[in-house]
Amino acid sequence: MWDPSPYVLHRPRVFGDGRHALHRGESDRRVASASDVGTGPIATIALAIAVAALATDDRVRRSSVAAVVHLGELGLDGRLRPVAGVLPAVRAAVAAGRPRVIVPWGNREEAELVVGAEVRAAVSLAQVAAWHGAEVEVPDVAPVPGATAAPVAAEELDLVDVVGQQDAIEALIVAAAGGHHLLMSGPPGAGKTMLARRLPGILPPLDDEAALEVASVRSLAGEQVTRLDRRPPFEAPHHSASTAALIGGGSRVARPGAIARASRGVLFIDEATEAVASTLDALRQPLEQGSIDIHRAGFTARFPARFQLVLAKNPCPCGEYGVRGGDCTCSPHLIRRYAQRLSGPLLDRIDIDLKVERIASIAQTRGADGTTSAAARSRVLAARARSRRRLEGTPWKVNVDVPGVWLRRGPCAFDSAAVRSLDVALQRGVLTLRGYDRVLRVAWTVADLAGHERPTAADVGRALFLKKGVVA
Repeated sequence: MWDPSPYVLHRPRVFGDGRHALHRGESDRRVASASDVGTGPIATIALAIAVAALATDDRVRRSSVAAVVHLGELGLDGRLRPVAGVLPAVRAAVAAGRPRVIVPWGNREEAELVVGAEVRAAVSLAQVAAWHGAEVEVPDVAPVPGATAAPVAAEELDLVDVVGQQDAIEALIVAAAGGHHLLMSGPPGAGKTMLARRLPGILPPLDDEAALEVASVRSLAGEQVTRLDRRPPFEAPHHSASTAALIGGGSRVARPGAIARASRGVLFIDEATEAVASTLDALRQPLEQGSIDIHRAGFTARFPARFQLVLAKNPCPCGEYGVRGGDCTCSPHLIRRYAQRLSGPLLDRIDIDLKVERIASIAQTRGADGTTSAAARSRVLAARARSRRRLEGTPWKVNVDVPGVWLRRGPCAFDSAAVRSLDVALQRGVLTLRGYDRVLRVAWTVADLAGHERPTAADVGRALFLKKGVVA
């Protein structure tokens, strides 16, 4: 029998050089600096390094080691500690044809979410060595548990709670059906936040691939993942959030930001005109590409960023400009500057510009049957089914993803009569070409909701009104 503990990565207490070493007998094999282990990628492959050293010394079967992917951090006591990012790592291993994986006990439930993975959860390095044929006594030690998060009950938010605002609800349904980006402008108390928070409840549930992608991002962010959540994510960072918090980043390890955590769901930024302009403009590239690249001196990381953007803003700093019965104290110059805090290129990427008014009378809505989230979701699912059938055989599934060239020249190109109002708006400079294409996408969504085989001139006119507030 032999003791595998000398192969554990540890910080020597006698020497003050701040290095981690892999000890074997009287020799030291330097592996990584103390600043890397435990915070960077070295921690994730510490088990793999130790097992490779055992195989080098013929303490374990090399063929057995070569057939398994090893993930996990090694503690000073030889136990395996859970690490972040196990779910995407196991997914990558299975995709590369390496389904056999050994992970720390605390990551067991997360790793088992990947279909096709043959997961073995280990408590200690000795146990892993024994599995690979080493003659070693496996100590009976308690496993290191994973991070425990208090269960948070999903808040049930229903559209029926929104009083009035039927036009806004219809616009929200259009946004959900096509995956379109939305800007809501209106005074405080008009219900902008209520509407935004109810958008995930009318979106279709996530399929297996999307749910795994969402869970993988949560795993990389260090959250404990034990199940696949089918509800689209909802991220609402404060308007004072930094660019790094929104986009993601890190010096030694790239951490996903709010846009990656919102991928396949909704990113809501309230009080958008109070945010730093450069921070909001950082959203422009991921809105077009559906991903975000984090570049650092030593690495490049790519995160998914296929989110649905929802912005909300007041009409002016005091919030009373243009409000019936309101008393706006802002100067015209201040109102113009406030509106210009959202850059033109960012606004050009917005599909629906919605004006939300305050409710003037409760009596007008008393007794009226409001739209429930279940009814709205049913309409959204039917519209997405139509678009999915139309886009069958293409790389796209949702209208918002379809390129403008395909919409203008492809097999589903519009009739010239249907887009006459758009052509006029483009000639007058009301629309850019990007805005033109976005109106076409919204028009297809309006047609899908109405059950039309092709968008009519009325559908295009409705889409143009949603985009620019212009009546065709």
